Amino acid sequence: MYNAPVKDMLFAMTELARLDELAALPGCEDVSRETVQAVLGEAAKFSGEVVAPLNVEGDRNPSRWDNGKVTATPGFADAFRQFATGGWQGVQHPAEYGGQGLPKLVSTPCTEMLCSANLSLALCPLLTDGAIEALLIAGNEAQKQRFLPKLISGEWTGTMNLTEPQAGSDLALLRARAEPQGDGTYRVFGTKIFITWGEHDMTENIVHLVLARTPGAPEGVKGISLFIVPKFLVNDDGSLGARNDVQCVSIEHKLGIKASPTAVLQFGDHGGAVGYLVGEENRGLEYMFIMMNAARFTVGMQGVAISGRAYQKAVAYAKERVQSRPVDGSSKEAVAIIEHPDVRRMLATMRALTEASRALAYVAASESDFAHRHADAAVRAQHRARYEYLVPIVKGWSTELSIEVTSLGVQVHGGMGFIEETGAAQYYRDARILAIYEGTTAIQANDLIGRKTLRDGGAAAQALLTDVAATVDALGAHDSAPFKAMRRHLSQGREALAAAVDYVLDHAKRDPNAVFAGGVPYLKLAGIVLGGWQMARALLASARLFAENPAFHGAKIATAQFYAEHVLPQAVALQAAIVGAKGGEGVLALDAEQF
Repeated sequence: MYNAPVKDMLFAMTELARLDELAALPGCEDVSRETVQAVLGEAAKFSGEVVAPLNVEGDRNPSRWDNGKVTATPGFADAFRQFATGGWQGVQHPAEYGGQGLPKLVSTPCTEMLCSANLSLALCPLLTDGAIEALLIAGNEAQKQRFLPKLISGEWTGTMNLTEPQAGSDLALLRARAEPQGDGTYRVFGTKIFITWGEHDMTENIVHLVLARTPGAPEGVKGISLFIVPKFLVNDDGSLGARNDVQCVSIEHKLGIKASPTAVLQFGDHGGAVGYLVGEENRGLEYMFIMMNAARFTVGMQGVAISGRAYQKAVAYAKERVQSRPVDGSSKEAVAIIEHPDVRRMLATMRALTEASRALAYVAASESDFAHRHADAAVRAQHRARYEYLVPIVKGWSTELSIEVTSLGVQVHGGMGFIEETGAAQYYRDARILAIYEGTTAIQANDLIGRKTLRDGGAAAQALLTDVAATVDALGAHDSAPFKAMRRHLSQGREALAAAVDYVLDHAKRDPNAVFAGGVPYLKLAGIVLGGWQMARALLASARLFAENPAFHGAKIATAQFYAEHVLPQAVALQAAIVGAKGGEGVLALDAEQF
């Protein structure tokens, strides 16, 4: 059973992510609270009633490969058809190609619900979103007209093909090649691995976006181009033609997300797969980063989603599982385990981390919308810088904490959590990939340091720190315990993050090993503090709105206090690991032979 937390989603959208201001921007005139509530209501119904019941089935009866064909878990194809018919693939995509053109802030909770309901199934449309974004930015008009309407309608799906057996995260080592044919097409040859939903039977065509090298291309990443390689060729009238020379030679056997086929694709074994160049030669990595950035934000949302699903299951179990008398002697009989202090601590941790990561991701989505839609170019640039700074944090922090949250979910279940039949273990197994794919946490940290902190001299980080300081000041107007705790710990967290930013700026050139050795702690520190900033803003909003719904806002206030007292103090320790320990000294103290 999955019940989407629509009330908390709407709270984050309206009180933290500035939905009302967004609705005033060009193209968003119809984005009223009522419209958004209706969209989220329908998404919750679809996710809860159609998609969620297939989650366990997908884990127990995953996708199957047989002689090049992949058959999805029973029920998946029908659910995906309903997803497409309902228009869910096109929620945030342009109306001119068949989408609904709604802001990213509106599509984000829909994505969260789908991922909470069934992470394996959700991966298929999420990769399609990335392909759509890349074609919108880099495709020519003929390519857009040929491929986008079918992708946006959900009639076709899309993939991204980067990784090769010898080239994991280091794309400079790619060997796939594309040979021009003189008629505007190319013949693509090579092997791609780890291709999510690279082959399946849920739609009639799959549009692969493939990185490859053209003859004479420069070495390294500067010589990579991007190609459209459809599973079936598309005729000028839009009908499907011959099968292209791309085959699925196997799918992987995995720890989690078992229903999502992770394919090994072979291009060109029978003369070459027909491909179409996207944009200019040798700019493929630049275009693929469009897909990757979209995918990275979405993977962060997967972290939020799986955390929320694990929390719901743990709460339900803790309320029904009766075991042991309370330590305070308030009952002579055994009570539900939710009455025990440590179980409360675990559940509160799960709840607080989920709410904080959700709020930060929604705020990031809003920044993206302002960056695309605001009338003032200077304002757009400011929001773009903030969004780009937040993306690696949303991806890295939200996925790392999802491992912690889903592990706590198993722990709340006790021994029964280790038994597959209870279902708690599936969330733990499914979550484990999130900190790995679309760039490991270290890659996100490297991005946060290099492209997002050093490149602008820390300007985006400092702007966010200024806003955190303003929130700290606003907390001072209240005298109750939750506000005092939040003000004290958020202030300390802000100082810790500011010190880490200064350390990165001061030491990156003279001691890069030290800075990058502390990269993941820096990313986690930023997530904890900026997540705490959102919890502080939620605390202020719930105090103002308390009379409207005392139960809901009372829970928000209590959760914010828990975050302040039990999560934010970690910021000081992370600062010490980054700055006080001089980063790389301890990390690099052992040489390779000593490990």
